[in-house]
Amino acid sequence: MTGVDMEYNPTEVLKSLVIKEVDTHREQLSELSRKIHANPELGFQETKAVGWLTQCLEGNGFVIERGICGLPTAFRARYGEGKPSLALLAEYDALPDLGHACGHNLIAGCAVGAALAAKLAIDCSGGSLWVIGTPAEELYGGKVIMANRGAFRDLDAALIAHPDTYDVATIRALACQALKVEFFGKAAHAAVLPEVGINALEAMLESFNAINSLRQHIKPTARIHGIITDGGQAANIIPTHSAGHFLVRAAEDSYLDELKERVLNCFIGAATATGARLQYAWDEVRYATMRNSFSLARLYTRNMQSLGHKVVFSEPNYSFGSTDMGNVSHLVPSIHPFIGIAERGLSVHTPEFVTVAASENGIKGMLDAAKVLAMVVVDLVTNPGMVSRIREEFRQGKR
Repeated sequence: MTGVDMEYNPTEVLKSLVIKEVDTHREQLSELSRKIHANPELGFQETKAVGWLTQCLEGNGFVIERGICGLPTAFRARYGEGKPSLALLAEYDALPDLGHACGHNLIAGCAVGAALAAKLAIDCSGGSLWVIGTPAEELYGGKVIMANRGAFRDLDAALIAHPDTYDVATIRALACQALKVEFFGKAAHAAVLPEVGINALEAMLESFNAINSLRQHIKPTARIHGIITDGGQAANIIPTHSAGHFLVRAAEDSYLDELKERVLNCFIGAATATGARLQYAWDEVRYATMRNSFSLARLYTRNMQSLGHKVVFSEPNYSFGSTDMGNVSHLVPSIHPFIGIAERGLSVHTPEFVTVAASENGIKGMLDAAKVLAMVVVDLVTNPGMVSRIREEFRQGKR
């Protein structure tokens, strides 16, 4: 080296080491992700995925707690002791029929890869690193249950990265609650004595019509959608029972409460009009809006840019439907960035994204995300003052 020696920067040295460490585990992480992809398991049934993930972590020095929060396929893996206490969250459930159309196999591989690399930072600077396995994101809101049972208590930060078609540091996730509806009518022969019947299916169809009319009078960011799960048994019998499953979403938690009442009135009105008896139940699990930690997102952005990604960092305007990570973000400073692995215009939850989630592009995105999350861990454990500022910003409701 000529001239004056460069100033030694332990944080940057550690970052270069964790990047190399992810690359060292490339084949192991690729195999892990693709095994989960090839063996899709629905929420709360992810026994194979959990077995592979915990085996890998345990083999690399993590202490495993299985079946936490009373959920057999939830787990917690710890490395190190004390503060700061940082968590990498893993998802690994698949979608019915489609499989890993949301790329949760990559989220799991990313969390493990980041953890294996970030061990170096814990060894050098102290603190504790957690990988928290969170089942059933897609259908049942596993993190909501885990949050209510204390799984994320005492953490200083929670990090997760999700595959998509964009590189985005902050997202807007909608508050969401599911509604199950049933109508009970009276059976009759549809041709001989239709006048003595009460048509439960007509009540459901009237509800859909009322919801369609409601849509033009709600905020443009809100969403209402549903399906009929039972519409009768035969065309010549007045349906005595109908059932449906609906999702109501809003960009603000308070507006979701208002919208729920208006949606329910659509069903009450249909019951009154048809004479059918209404029975309904709101799901106990409610997905919250995403509260982005802008300080963590800035760290993520800088580190992602150092790998050559052009990350969008702005006021969150990229909508991702709903995620139970939103509930975590109201308890602890959190980020839920996207990493692009597919062409823009391709949607998650499609057969095409299933293919991408096991592709070379998918694996590369997973590895890059693992490197970046590991570098964020480096930033946090080497700068206790930054952790304190993030906690205080969170406490004060700042971003």
